[in-house]
Amino acid sequence: MDEPQSQTASTAPMPCIFRRLCLIIPLTTGCLALDLYSKAVVFDWLGYPGGQGRIYRWLGQLSTFRLFTSFNEGALWGIGQGLTWLFAALSVVAVVVIVYCLLKTSAGQSNWLTVALCLVLSGTLGNLYDRLGLYGYRNAETGEPYRAVRDFLLFTFGDYSWPVFNFADVFLVTGTGMLVAYSFWAEHHAAKLANRSNEPTVGPPAGTIHC
Repeated sequence: MDEPQSQTASTAPMPCIFRRLCLIIPLTTGCLALDLYSKAVVFDWLGYPGGQGRIYRWLGQLSTFRLFTSFNEGALWGIGQGLTWLFAALSVVAVVVIVYCLLKTSAGQSNWLTVALCLVLSGTLGNLYDRLGLYGYRNAETGEPYRAVRDFLLFTFGDYSWPVFNFADVFLVTGTGMLVAYSFWAEHHAAKLANRSNEPTVGPPAGTIHC
């Protein structure tokens, strides 16, 4: 894991910023493309909502996995149903903040933080795309366009069904976990440096000739 950076990106040389963009752009666009492509393929294949794929069992009878199309008008794990526009607005704010952190702060100089923020950014963009209804699906009964996140990954553990999710959610959770891990590591690293600075320094014996 990278050591905490104290230098701001604005003082970094331009070649450094361009090298950072060579990581930011491919990683973000790659993850975003995977999310949007997987949603399109599964929803076109199984139909929506409620399209179901084959059930796969693992760990014996303890857990299952299948594709199951559904629309989520809330946030991660279905929290805040019906607040699509609120979460869309918050997503726009999050995108602006993340891009600023990547390009204008020292976070963009850390490989670990760059990957973490790019994962969060791609997940946010993927779900924002859905909340704006840009995929063009319409309700067959009302004719109204869907403006909700497309989820299709369904796991069950015994009698418990995990909330349906998508790859954007995977990127969001992974990136957030990396940020939390980095915060704990940075705090531990700072404490270790502070302990070192408090250690008494031993000077050379009296009469020592310095070269």
